[in-house]
Amino acid sequence: MTSLPEDSPQLIGEDDRDTAVQRLQEAYTEGLISHEELDERLHQVLTAKAHGELVSALGSLPRERPGTTSTIAAAGGRILRRGAWRVPRTLKVESAYGRARLDLSRAIIEYPVVDIELQLGTGGARITVPCDAVVDVDGLRTGWKDLRYKAPQRSRPGGPTIRISGTMGFGRLKIRHARR
Repeated sequence: MTSLPEDSPQLIGEDDRDTAVQRLQEAYTEGLISHEELDERLHQVLTAKAHGELVSALGSLPRERPGTTSTIAAAGGRILRRGAWRVPRTLKVESAYGRARLDLSRAIIEYPVVDIELQLGTGGARITVPCDAVVDVDGLRTGWKDLRYKAPQRSRPGGPTIRISGTMGFGRLKIRHARR
């Protein structure tokens, strides 16, 4: 078995590559790079062999904003957010038993894509999204009860994308769009 020379480039793994692709996709959805630039950088990331090549593909992107992930947790009882509250880029909601109510209809949403990760045991959840929001529930696993969500027949352009993922144990998730 031969050892690598001391000055050999650091090889990348699939996790590094996946993280770089996700970062580029987020920069594109936030309008930081153009479609052509996204294509060029994705090609660079997908063909990269060394860590330095990933760094150069992501180099001119602004650093991720601090505080873009927040966790709301309760062992039991009720989790409630409503009114004019600031929604982080990623919101984690965790409860062993109890209900979660998230009203995003009057919330301050600064990101074009918001990820809500639910980790709920026996309690249910109700999420109210803005009337122009696009909801993606492909990443959600329900255990006992089905999801209740009916996408609007006509969607208004320009709203945020709300991606809901995670695990629901014995509770039901109800998602509705605000009326105005």
